[in-house]
Amino acid sequence: QVQLVESGGGLVQAGGSLRLSCAASGPTFSTRNMGWFRQAPGREREYVVGISRSGVNTVQLDSVKGRFTISRDNAKNTVYLQMDSLKPEDTAVYYCAAQKSNYSSAYYYAPAYEYWGQGTQVTVSS
Repeated sequence: QVQLVESGGGLVQAGGSLRLSCAASGPTFSTRNMGWFRQAPGREREYVVGISRSGVNTVQLDSVKGRFTISRDNAKNTVYLQMDSLKPEDTAVYYCAAQKSNYSSAYYYAPAYEYWGQGTQVTVSS
């Protein structure tokens, strides 16, 4: 069993920055690809960005390229999402998720993720 706990959300003005963290429990963090998803009110959950087990490969949603950066620290069992140049349309609940251990699938494919955090609210004011 893996528990994921997100933190770092909040209210920020357009153009500002936030850094989300997702702390994972258990010894298998380094064996799992990780992803961030988001869900805005009235909209379906959408993929934002994913990172490989080693942290080498990342794949981003086009609308966040150049603004959002994912990273991980396997020694701390934590994945991060640095969000810069935030826009009102980035407002959503952000979720981190962990793929199955030693399993590789497309980062955007939600069913490939075995564990999900509870989410953290990000609100960007105009």
